[in-house]
Amino acid sequence: MLNPNLDDIELTKDDYERYSRHLILPEIGVEGQKRLKAASVLCIGTGGLGSPLLLYLAAAGIGRLGIVDFDVVDTSNLQRQVIHGTAWVGQPKIESAKQRILEINPFCQVDLYETRLSSQNALDILEAYDIVVDGTDNFPTRYLVNDACVLLDKPNVYGSIFRFEGQASVFNYRGGPNYRDLYPEPPPPGLVPSCAEGGVLGILPGIIGVIQATETVKIITGSGTTLSGRLLLYNALQMKFRELKLTPNPERPAIDKLIDYEQFCGITQAKERAAKAMRDIPEITVTELKELLDRQAEKILLLDVRTPDEYAIAKLPGSLLIPLAEIEGGEGIEKLKAELNGHRLIVHCKVGARSAKALAILKQAGIEGTNVRGGIAAWSRQVDSSVPQY
Repeated sequence: MLNPNLDDIELTKDDYERYSRHLILPEIGVEGQKRLKAASVLCIGTGGLGSPLLLYLAAAGIGRLGIVDFDVVDTSNLQRQVIHGTAWVGQPKIESAKQRILEINPFCQVDLYETRLSSQNALDILEAYDIVVDGTDNFPTRYLVNDACVLLDKPNVYGSIFRFEGQASVFNYRGGPNYRDLYPEPPPPGLVPSCAEGGVLGILPGIIGVIQATETVKIITGSGTTLSGRLLLYNALQMKFRELKLTPNPERPAIDKLIDYEQFCGITQAKERAAKAMRDIPEITVTELKELLDRQAEKILLLDVRTPDEYAIAKLPGSLLIPLAEIEGGEGIEKLKAELNGHRLIVHCKVGARSAKALAILKQAGIEGTNVRGGIAAWSRQVDSSVPQY
């Protein structure tokens, strides 16, 4: 409860020792610490953003933390998801996060929801908490979290990151704007790459996640001025913060129910188009590719359409690098034509999606080729483990 009966909340001797630096702050004091102890906060995701904010909320003395996540810890997570450790690779993120939280604060109640948040379960899960903190990394879930918070009248502490830039705000708080006032419509699918595709500075989610934790504590204790009505933008390369003003849009359609957010964001349609396009493009497995290369029965041009930075991490022997962006721009097509010379064209990327897109463009230019299913990631798993995963 954001307005609990503080007479019912007691601070123990351990509390007074543990939170002494809070208690001597006039803006928090004993009353504020009681509010933190009485509060319940739900964190959606235990990734780059969820890791630091959960650590600091637990350390701040939040009485009850809920965690929603269905993923397992991967080695590539450890560069930025600091709540997890190497020993937890391959195990559920929510279990890893819970253990670390309880190491920091054994008096915190930790609720686990090992599930994908959906329109079917969101209202039931969010309803039990005072504040929702959005640590997700995709547009369908952000719209889902926003709409559920509006329907339940819950503050939504928002953050997002990409490469070297981050943003944070507080939505649906005391009549302030919500996420749809910032983004009335989602961007076209694929326009904004994920962290797996575009990369992210490992420290960046720490900055934004801690800002989200700060806003959460301020809302609970009633101290300071929140980011409601303001979008905070951070550029790590320039080490600059700036703000944009946000106001509720009176013409925005009312939010009266949860919808199919995959369809709303165009994900469903994009998957259908991709599936249709893939049906028209021949594929080869990585093991079949290995056999072809070993037999040397035909001339093969192995085209890699990843970025130069990815190519520097891992590459297949003898592959030609022409990034997808160059193929989309047209100059890569001319470069490829000069290299083909009657060779059979086989195209790969990291997991097979960009190479399929490249082949669709090349087909329109009169160049036929075969896609490598699973890309270099599958090659590393199934053929040559010395090729690094990234």
